[in-house]
Amino acid sequence: MSTLERDPDDGMVQVIDEEGGVVGDVPDLSEDEFVAMYRHMKLARHFDERAVSLQRQGRMGTYPPLSGQEGAQVGSAMALAEDDWMVPSYREHGAAMVRGLPLKETLLYWMGDERGSHIPEDANIFTPAVPIASQIPHATGMAWADKLKHDGETDRAFICYFGDGATSEGDFHEGLNFAGVFDTPNVFFCNNNQWAISVPRERQTASETLAQKAVAYGFEGVQIDGMDPLAVYKATAEALEKAKNPDEGERRPTLIEAVQYRFGAHTTADDPSVYREDDEVEQWKAKDPIPRLERFLRGQGVLDDDRVAEVEESVREEVADAIDAAESTVRPDPESMFEHVFAEQTPEIRRQAEEFAQLRERHGDEAFVEE
Repeated sequence: MSTLERDPDDGMVQVIDEEGGVVGDVPDLSEDEFVAMYRHMKLARHFDERAVSLQRQGRMGTYPPLSGQEGAQVGSAMALAEDDWMVPSYREHGAAMVRGLPLKETLLYWMGDERGSHIPEDANIFTPAVPIASQIPHATGMAWADKLKHDGETDRAFICYFGDGATSEGDFHEGLNFAGVFDTPNVFFCNNNQWAISVPRERQTASETLAQKAVAYGFEGVQIDGMDPLAVYKATAEALEKAKNPDEGERRPTLIEAVQYRFGAHTTADDPSVYREDDEVEQWKAKDPIPRLERFLRGQGVLDDDRVAEVEESVREEVADAIDAAESTVRPDPESMFEHVFAEQTPEIRRQAEEFAQLRERHGDEAFVEE
């Protein structure tokens, strides 16, 4: 039976428990793929820690941490085929990295450099969406357009990431309702990390799960352990396959609710100690996806101390190189901020650009340009 066909009363889909023990069907991955999953997660965690440190030192702007969500991001992104598309929110640094977005670009983006928005053409990643849920109708439209272009058939799927807070937005309803009606090849991946900034999950909805909201739109929803990367991979792979090759009478879209926790702040401008208790954080840290996968792989004879040390060393080097590359990039001219808002400058943008040029001439570059 497919993961997506499970009775919701059976609880969350899980493959490995918190101790790394097998409690479900392990996906058919090679040893190299298991190691790659582990390394991607270690890389995402170390990158995240360094990025937060950079922000605290004043070397980068506001940054949204992902620690705790590596299992959901890496597990789902690894399930994507080369031609599939990823439509992220603002926290999917790990998933984007798996898809081929260089860490340097992610750093530049959060340093406020427009060049950080450049995405390699073969990565199939849509631009990050900071406004909550605005990317969901975009993902549905992309999937519908692809289906129309291929006369109702398609060989690629479109995964859209968003948080639990997004399910309270009208864009969520509109995007999923449209997807159900027009049977688009979408996978809607909800990162339920328990907090929408300071609003807890129980204040978002009275629904028992977020996954069950899919019923109202006429397609399947499944709740999975988002801190179990193997469960995430398995459920996402099945949803992607259904999106592209549904059985007769089966609808293409799926809503996946990945239950997880963000260990850090919503962004570096946030103080989570104001609205949640340390005991709660520690309880969730016991479910950390990285040591969980490591224990499983050690038990399978895939990892040992030497291989773990090798991964950790390579991860440190890769992140250090990305930081060096980003910080050695010549800073953009401040006037470039007006160049990429619209394809053609509006009168208001031109007015602002002219005003800025006057201020720059009056006060000098030292007031605006940091060497």
